[in-house]
Amino acid sequence: MTKLFEVRSLKKNFGGLAVTNDVTISMGPGERLALIGPNGAGKTTFVNLVTGALKPDSGNVVLADEDVTRATPAERVRRGLIRSFQVTRLFYDMTPEEHVALAIMQRDGRTGRMLGHYSSNREVMTETREILELLGLFELSQLKVREIAYGQQRLLEIALAIALRPKVLLLDEPAAGVPHSETARIEDALKRLPPELAVLMIDHDMDLVFRFAKRVVVLAAGTVIFDGSPKDVTQDRRVKEAYLGSYADASNVA
Repeated sequence: MTKLFEVRSLKKNFGGLAVTNDVTISMGPGERLALIGPNGAGKTTFVNLVTGALKPDSGNVVLADEDVTRATPAERVRRGLIRSFQVTRLFYDMTPEEHVALAIMQRDGRTGRMLGHYSSNREVMTETREILELLGLFELSQLKVREIAYGQQRLLEIALAIALRPKVLLLDEPAAGVPHSETARIEDALKRLPPELAVLMIDHDMDLVFRFAKRVVVLAAGTVIFDGSPKDVTQDRRVKEAYLGSYADASNVA
């Protein structure tokens, strides 16, 4: 496998507690990987280390053969390492179109211009429409964010990430807070992401995880205890004891 993204022996301690304990994970172009584990397993700390919000005690983060361990979060974004968040961070009086256009202009270093000028830029408008259509949001493009459903707001966050042209996309619980009736929208959007994009998703919705992922990594107490296929993870004794439990048993029965 060609390695587009690699975390090597990443470690982080808080007060003597190993929250990230010698974690090594790699991803190739187009890979769909799920990172799962119980609450307190270290998943969010891992994402914060990878994206530069936290500094590791040791280990390396490598993107496209370039060591970005000491790079700032903004520098990692410019190199194509993009994340979404568990909670939406949107402007409720702006439209989806305005959000995506602003993200494109920020990516291209054009945010010094007034936001209202984006509509006269054909390239920005074309890309904005393409991204909104990809995420199934074009029909809502002129509504205020406060007027659209929460599940659609989560999709807009993914649209903003796509506008930054990621090489690796980290999705931190994209379905968090979304009613079960709306998770199909999230799942459909994930299926339509660019095939060359490497996507790592964290989520507690195991049905969503196992339909999305081609590979699953399980963290427990900051340590990787499994790295393999969705089929094999439900058979792993350590994973059943640490996390999946009755879900794995129900899956086996099914």
